[in-house]
Amino acid sequence: MSDALLVLNAGSSSLKFSLFRLASGAEPDLLLEGQVEGLPEKPRLEAKDATGAPLVDRGLDARAADLRGAMSVIAAFLREQVGATRLVAAGHRVVHGGLRYAQPVRIDAGVLDELERLVPLAPLHQPHNLRAIRALAEEHPDLPQVACFDTAFHRSQPALSQAFALPRALSEAGLRRYGFHGLSYEYVAATLPRVAPDVASGRVVVAHLGNGASLCALRGGRSVATTMGFTALDGLVMGTRCGAIDPGVLLYLMDQRGMNARALEDLLYHRSGLLGVSGLSSDMRSLLASDDPRAAEAIDLFVYRIGRELGSMAAALGGLDALVFTGGIGEHAAPVRARVCRDAGWLGIVLDEAANQAGAARISAPGAAASAWVVPTDENRMIALHTVRLLAEA
Repeated sequence: MSDALLVLNAGSSSLKFSLFRLASGAEPDLLLEGQVEGLPEKPRLEAKDATGAPLVDRGLDARAADLRGAMSVIAAFLREQVGATRLVAAGHRVVHGGLRYAQPVRIDAGVLDELERLVPLAPLHQPHNLRAIRALAEEHPDLPQVACFDTAFHRSQPALSQAFALPRALSEAGLRRYGFHGLSYEYVAATLPRVAPDVASGRVVVAHLGNGASLCALRGGRSVATTMGFTALDGLVMGTRCGAIDPGVLLYLMDQRGMNARALEDLLYHRSGLLGVSGLSSDMRSLLASDDPRAAEAIDLFVYRIGRELGSMAAALGGLDALVFTGGIGEHAAPVRARVCRDAGWLGIVLDEAANQAGAARISAPGAAASAWVVPTDENRMIALHTVRLLAEA
């Protein structure tokens, strides 16, 4: 009987999972991956094996409409697929680790209580992350579970990079720039020495572009600065999130439009970004395919803000050796990559149009002062690696 590790990534409308085979002395080996999506209205189970071949794609009944029900479906599916495999641990993506958790941690009741107190800092993600942990504990009460944090990678930043210009008492109470997408950035930083060894230890900006979007400045593979801050709202334009905004706008909306905190939360998290500007969609694929001028305006703003923030990241690094694209948009939207690279010509990037269209790893021209790359991220593998290492140390 072989051992296996389950990785879970819970969101508001889906519960994604990956199952890895564990062998002594070897890295985790992907067996299968999938998700229960469409929560809560139209739950559906999809999964594929390590080669990408489909294993299941079927609708589910109302019993799977919440995370607890989805977890039961996944547990039953895994028993069917790998009945002779023993599940020995689970790793979870948890968005916010606060000040305390700069490394993965084995979950117990005390850890859960602390993470619950961080829900106001990541209201879009943290509650779902914690519900998945509790749902799995109901299915497998004795299974070791490990939390891996999206904020942890950025704790290497200098104190100045994490600071707001607020009264010291507020800063000491935890109001600071935390940064997010850390598991993605950590995976890319660990992959770069193999993909682009000449620049991996230099001044690199990674662009994680997807429904959530941010940039991270790396020096020597460590986070120096990032565009997200206290919450996952700051920085770039995103699918439904506004990115950086003048705080005075919020005061105006409260005073003149009578909006309270919950109304502002809904506006900033769910009704802004690409969706708000276009009035059409939060999906970059739909906007790129549209001939509506509002779609073009949303894409223009998305690209423009990346260019502005890229300048900020380059300033934090004192220059730029490489730009790396990752995430759903970064990996698949060649027109967006092309526009970002052309706008970054002042930083020494020269786009190789053919390589970009072909989806090559390197998309900049030979001899350019700064290179550009596409490196697919794999947050679940990063979680698996962290979980194995932590449990091996126990």
